[in-house]
Amino acid sequence: MTQKPTSTRNAAGGETSLRQIAYERIEDLLNWGRLRPGQIISQRELVEMTGVTLGSVREAIPRFEAEGLLQTVPQRGLMVPSLDVAFVREAYQMRRLIELGAVPDLCGRLEKSVVQGWIDWHLDARARLGQDEVDSLSGFLRDFQLFDWQMHSHMVEAMENKLISNVYRVTAIKIRMAAQSRVRVTRQNATRVISEHLDFLTPLLQGQCDATAQALSRHINQSLTLALGGTIPA
Repeated sequence: MTQKPTSTRNAAGGETSLRQIAYERIEDLLNWGRLRPGQIISQRELVEMTGVTLGSVREAIPRFEAEGLLQTVPQRGLMVPSLDVAFVREAYQMRRLIELGAVPDLCGRLEKSVVQGWIDWHLDARARLGQDEVDSLSGFLRDFQLFDWQMHSHMVEAMENKLISNVYRVTAIKIRMAAQSRVRVTRQNATRVISEHLDFLTPLLQGQCDATAQALSRHINQSLTLALGGTIPA
């Protein structure tokens, strides 16, 4: 279904350029697997999928190319790059460096109320998943995935370093692109991730930086195992 831009105003009240809207909508296509590694797509197909103008798509493309998220193939269009096992390992190494590097800032800067809010959200999600029937499970799992991405991004932003935050954002998109054929957000996976998140959020709330880093490292290791097609013991 074609998306239509509803506003050109951002939350701060400033103008949001059509190029930025186009970028964000193409980014969503990559994040959610509607554009897959190795796929060839035309600019006009992107216009149809995003609901923005051809001019704004063309203006957004150089940024995707610079970030390694799209490649121009002469006479054919745009290609979503194929990402191999070596890349997945390297991307997770980058993720580990950034997220674990953020732990001291999380302990020193992040408000306890934010961490408590994350814990409460996870406890509520776990209770809902424990029910025999969950209304609109697919919608709930999509919301859970989005919350997961946003929380980890917020954690990195505690470093207050825009350069690192942008490197992390692009790396995260590539990880999702590479792993989406192997990892599915299911009730079982969501339950596991909730437990792993609580394992590092609880010591974070208590100001225990070493325990936070250790639990976060285990969580990243588990994610890498799944991204490489492995399995995790129940």
